[in-house]
Amino acid sequence: MFVVTNMQAQIKFGPKVGLNLSTMTYKSFGIAYDPKTLVGFNVGVISEIPLTGNLVLQPGILYSAKGSKYSVLSEETTVSPSFLEIPVNVVYKFDLGAAKLFLNAGPYVAYGIGGKIKSGGDSEDITFGKTENDDLKPLDFGLNVGAGIEISNIAISVNYGLGLANLAPITTNDTEMKIKVIGFSVAYLFGGK
Repeated sequence: MFVVTNMQAQIKFGPKVGLNLSTMTYKSFGIAYDPKTLVGFNVGVISEIPLTGNLVLQPGILYSAKGSKYSVLSEETTVSPSFLEIPVNVVYKFDLGAAKLFLNAGPYVAYGIGGKIKSGGDSEDITFGKTENDDLKPLDFGLNVGAGIEISNIAISVNYGLGLANLAPITTNDTEMKIKVIGFSVAYLFGGK
């Protein structure tokens, strides 16, 4: 009981907000379209659960806007899906006295909840599913790696997310769509010692 109470006293949690720079690969019929970076954002909450020494577990839940821009037949197309994302990172902190440097890595799972496709002045909502009438599969998963600095209760970080799931609803014709994200974020953590 003492151990559980002590661990609860060390748990931190708080809001996190950041900027996403994402690209989504798009290959179909043997043609790979060149993705251009799309600026999005992420917002949510994270927590830090101490494991041992300088090692903590950092789960979270975020709303994350991702996607990419493409030039197809001289026409600009933007695909910008939004996801509810759950990252679970293991974080190692290097104590520097007034500040802590940290490295993090871990998996994430995300579920598509909205977004738009814009092309030629037209805009439509993204449909998620697994049929030829859908735009993207809803389930994404991948790996995160990152680094940052923590000063007092503020954590500033940069993160790279590599999507491993093929989001193309129909994978015939060698169709593939995968998301990569470079994220910059700030979190404010309450609690702990």
